[in-house]
This record gives sequence, C-alpha cells and structure tokens, in this order.
Amino acid sequence: MARIDPLPAFPTKLLIDGKWCDGADGGTITVANPFDGEALAEVAIATAADVDRAVEAAARAFPAWRALAAHDRGRLLLKLADAIEADTANLARLEALDTGHPIRDCLSLDVPRTVLCFRYFGGMADKLEGSVVPVDAGFLNYVEREPIGVVGAIVPWNFPLMFTSWKLGPALAAGNTVVIKPSEITPLSTLRIGELMQQVGFPDGVINIVTGYGHDAGQRIAEHPGIGKVAFTGSTATGRRIVEASATNLKKVQLELGGKGPNIVFADANLPAAVGGSAFAIFHNQGQACIAGSRLILHETIADAFLEKFVALARSIRLGDPLDPQTEMGPLTSRLHQERVLSFVEVAREQGGDVLTGGRAPVNAALAAGCFVEPTIVRAQPDHRVAQEEVFGPFVTVLTFRTDEEALAIANGTEYGLGAGLWTQDITRAHRFAKQIHAGMVWINSYKRVHPGSPFGGVGRSGYGREMGFEAMREYTVAKSVWVNVDAQIPPFYRR
Repeated sequence: MARIDPLPAFPTKLLIDGKWCDGADGGTITVANPFDGEALAEVAIATAADVDRAVEAAARAFPAWRALAAHDRGRLLLKLADAIEADTANLARLEALDTGHPIRDCLSLDVPRTVLCFRYFGGMADKLEGSVVPVDAGFLNYVEREPIGVVGAIVPWNFPLMFTSWKLGPALAAGNTVVIKPSEITPLSTLRIGELMQQVGFPDGVINIVTGYGHDAGQRIAEHPGIGKVAFTGSTATGRRIVEASATNLKKVQLELGGKGPNIVFADANLPAAVGGSAFAIFHNQGQACIAGSRLILHETIADAFLEKFVALARSIRLGDPLDPQTEMGPLTSRLHQERVLSFVEVAREQGGDVLTGGRAPVNAALAAGCFVEPTIVRAQPDHRVAQEEVFGPFVTVLTFRTDEEALAIANGTEYGLGAGLWTQDITRAHRFAKQIHAGMVWINSYKRVHPGSPFGGVGRSGYGREMGFEAMREYTVAKSVWVNVDAQIPPFYRR
C-alpha cells in the first residue's frame, strides 16, 4: 500500500491578535485520526474568555481593515490562494488524516476548491457596487454596501478546509474581521490556513482562530454582543440554538444546515450516468455532506435495472487508509458518528426496510480500528424515519414512484430543502421540476456541483442565507441609503 509522507508541522494553539497562544484555562483537545484512532495533536481549548479576547482583537483591527482599499484586501486573498496552492500536499495530508477524506479527494477536490474560493473573492473584493435610486426631483439617493464589523464563523467537521474558505473569503473581501471556530474534531487545516494568512501579510487581529467546544466557545460566539453576524454550517438543532443566542444583540445570522436531498431518476434517464452520478451524490466523503443525495427516488419501470448496477457499484467501492491513493472511501470522521449512522440500520429494519447491501462496519481486520461504515442501500417507504431524518453517512434510502406528481410529492415530502437532483432527457420536465422542487439548489443530470460564483444554501429546515457569489458579499454587508439635496426647494413644513 502506497502511503504519503508523514504529517507536516502545523500550529496547535489559538490565534488571537496575531499571536499563537494557549487558552485561558490551559486545556487541550486530543485530535484523533479516524482511521486508526491514534492521536494527531493536542490542540488548545478556547473558552468563552478566549472568545472575548478574540472579539476585542477583531474589533480593534476592523477600522483599519475596513479602510484598506478593496483591491488591497483582494490582493491579500489572492496571495493566500497562491500560498494554499503551493501548500497543497501538506494541506491534503492534514485534511485526510484529520477527517478521513481519501487523499485523492483532498488533492482533486478539497484543496483546489479552497484555492478557487479564495481567488474568486480576492477578485470580488473591489467588484461589489452600490446603486442609485430614482427618487424625488432635486434629490440624489445612492445606496452603498458597508461591512458589518466583527463576524463570528463556525465551521463543521465534514469539510473543514473548504468551509473555512467559504466563510473567510467573502467576509474578508467585504471588509469584515473574523473570529472563526473550527470543529474541535477537525481543526488542523483551519489552523494551517491561519498560519499561511500570517505568512502572506494579513494584519494582526483580522483573522482570529479559537479551537474549542460548541457549548462553550461556540455559544459565546453566538451570543457575544460585539459580534455583528454569525455564519454557521452544521446541524439544524444547533442552528436553532444559535438563533436563540443571537437575540442578545439581534445580530445577523446565516445558517447552512441539514439536508435530505431527493435524487430522482426518471424512466428516460441515461442509466449509466445516473448510476455513477447517484453514487457520487451519496458516497463521496462517506456521505458526510449536507447536500448528499440521500433519497434515491426511482421510477418503478427502471428501479430493478438501476439497483442491480447501483448495488454492484456500491459493493465495489474501495474502503481503506485515507492516505492510500487507491482508497475511494475512508472512515467516518469520529467513532460517535459511526455509531450514529449504524444505529439507523436498525431503525430501518424495525420499520420494515430492506437492506440491499452494507449496513455494517467492514469485516476486514485491517480496517477494524477505523470508523468505517460500508456503503449502505436500503429500500423503504417515504414516511419511514430513514426517509425523513438526516443520517449523514454512506446510507441511501431507495423509494419508487409511478407518476411525475408522485415523484414531486416524495421529493417535497420532508422539512428540508437544500439540494436536489433529477435525471431525465425531457427538458420540459427538467425545468418544471427545477421550479417546483422545494430546495435552494437543483442539479439536472448531475449532482453536487459547486462553484464560488454560484449561490449555495437552502430553505426550510436547511437554513437561510447564501454562501458564494454576489449573494455572499451581500450577506456580509449592510445597505446604507444616502439622500443628497442637490437642488430641491423644500417649502417650510411648519408655517408661522
């Protein structure tokens, strides 16, 4: 088995006001490799007191960062993108070891998407324009976009490197300063990004990294009166708690939450393309993706033919060490999450679901120490829990339909609304479904395509607000309306 070089050096302390420091209570978090359980690092724990210090540093840095010419902010983001690209091998190893992502995915997707995101927002920094509004004669009314101030960003454990760029890119391009908390499970790539930001010349305090637990550091970010906005990616339950905590100062909140993506395959679909695309939709990153196509909705006339190929493909996926370039699926990111995903297999069986393949940890002794779950395919009914609740693993629920109306009803039959896919050669049907599906994103004859220029986000229990594109720049700014009396003659309102 070919392995990549050992883990490179990386910071393990908090980054506050340009200095790497221990947390206030001196505690540490053990970061473990989900493949073998071995400790990768002891990372400093940030408490609420550390968040306070980070917010103070970000507030001090904000006036100068906001005043910096937009093209100079963009230049730093572009330099950061170059530094990340040059550090691809190191960052890919960190991400693979910390998260369980196969190294091939880290090299081909995670790091390149991170670079692309910082480059996009580096170019966007001086492109956000205001507007002029036609109003009463004699007046000029213009609207400009201003940065919010200090932004709190909370990054999840499933794509920590990529989501760090999704938060930092637009926030910094718009002129905000940031306090960012990566997941305590997977903080290593975010810490490395902080180190690279220092190397390319970001001013002290513009970016502050606090590695701590959600119930302490995350809670303080959500409730802190000095933070003007919280951008959160994670579970719907945690998102609700963040909204409640944010009421302390009515801060702006952006939520990218869970999903239960419908992936509809019609009778006229290109079957080989749909099988391959549907496998990527659910099994990429071990299914640990909010946009995963976790409900596979098949027309009954092609269901058997589709499943024959789909099950065979699932069984052929190579599980293994994330650092092995031949590995196609690594472990789930933690033991606790592995147990949660496997618990849904029993839930499915209890409600009469049929497990077509998987549903267990692999029996291979070489994988026994890892947090693995075999690719799992379960036939069920639309009202079953596995068709309604987010499993967040390599676990797909198969449902069938007869008519377009039934397919749409199943697709819209959950409280989530993040991503959705459909496979058909009928262009009229494709556009009709794209309009009628309750989701923030729809892919036609593909799945899980993302780009920094395309807005990313959901509706319903999947949250609100948008990452990426012009929409993201608006999310990290506020509109200010300015009225100028050019030559209007205003008669006295009160006459004496």
